[in-house]
Amino acid sequence: MKKRLLASLLSAVLGLSLLAGCSGGQDNNGGSASDNRAAETETAENEEEPELTKITLNEVAHSIFYAPMYVAIEEDYFTDEGIELDLVCGFGADKTMTAVISGEADIGFMGSEASIYTYNEGATDYVVNFAQLTQRAGNFLVAREEMPDFTWDDIKGSLVLGGRKGGMPEMVFEYILKENGIDPETDLEINQNIDFGSTAAAFSEGQGDFTVEFEPGATSLESEGKGYVVASLGEDSGYVPYTAFSAKKSYINENPDIIQGFTNVLQKGMDYVQTHTPEEIAKVIEPQFPETDLDTITTIVTRYYDQDTWKSNLIFEQSSFDLLQDILESAGELEQRAPYEDLVTTTFAAKAAQ
Repeated sequence: MKKRLLASLLSAVLGLSLLAGCSGGQDNNGGSASDNRAAETETAENEEEPELTKITLNEVAHSIFYAPMYVAIEEDYFTDEGIELDLVCGFGADKTMTAVISGEADIGFMGSEASIYTYNEGATDYVVNFAQLTQRAGNFLVAREEMPDFTWDDIKGSLVLGGRKGGMPEMVFEYILKENGIDPETDLEINQNIDFGSTAAAFSEGQGDFTVEFEPGATSLESEGKGYVVASLGEDSGYVPYTAFSAKKSYINENPDIIQGFTNVLQKGMDYVQTHTPEEIAKVIEPQFPETDLDTITTIVTRYYDQDTWKSNLIFEQSSFDLLQDILESAGELEQRAPYEDLVTTTFAAKAAQ
């Protein structure tokens, strides 16, 4: 009996020892599993994150008009491409161009006319456009009353709150007038003395019969019942290269991989807006515009979406560049046309679109 009891105790002790061996988990080298886990954790913590390439992008304005770029930001396309984006608002093409020329910014996002001006001024390390984002003007003509049958002849004899002389909004507006047989100097009065961004407020306070507005100004006037969009300058002016990404010639030559990666990211943003609804686009870019409610963002995105604002690719075509210079000449802002071959490269956009 004692022998059987002793045998049973020995068996139990042996079994516990085996279980302890399994749960303790020695590896083939004699170390415990807990020791191995600690070592693995330490190794993982010591592994460095892949280094991102920092790019400073100076944008002319922060606007829903540029939705594809903000999609790329919010969807982390830049990070996926190994880019750490520092987005700075220049509040004007002249300031954005200054930032690029001085080296304060690596890439500028602005109207392409700025690159033509600096080129004609004799800049040696001039700025080259490598990716076009918008292909329509982004402003709208707002009237005090609904005008479902509006024609441009209806604007004759009126006072219009316009844009800065020499700026793209004003030049596109005057180009449309001339294309419709209207003389901007004699057939109507254009007030160009109100600061950009303040015209909607002036109009709501009773100034002018019409106003030329970007978003969200146009939608805000409509929502307040103080104005009605009667025409899209984007539709009536044709396919204009309204905004594009550019960098100094030297920067592009020295950093082709960075420019290509940047362009690839933008193409992903363009692909997104081409394959998603305005509601989906608005939801993605909502964090970029915390001061604007989602319904308003959706309305604005829809308006831009419906007028075919964004290209399916980023290729800056010569026909668009020629039209841009036609507009500049018509406005009396261009003494000499600039060569497309110098100021535009399509290499990166064509590769990104493949």
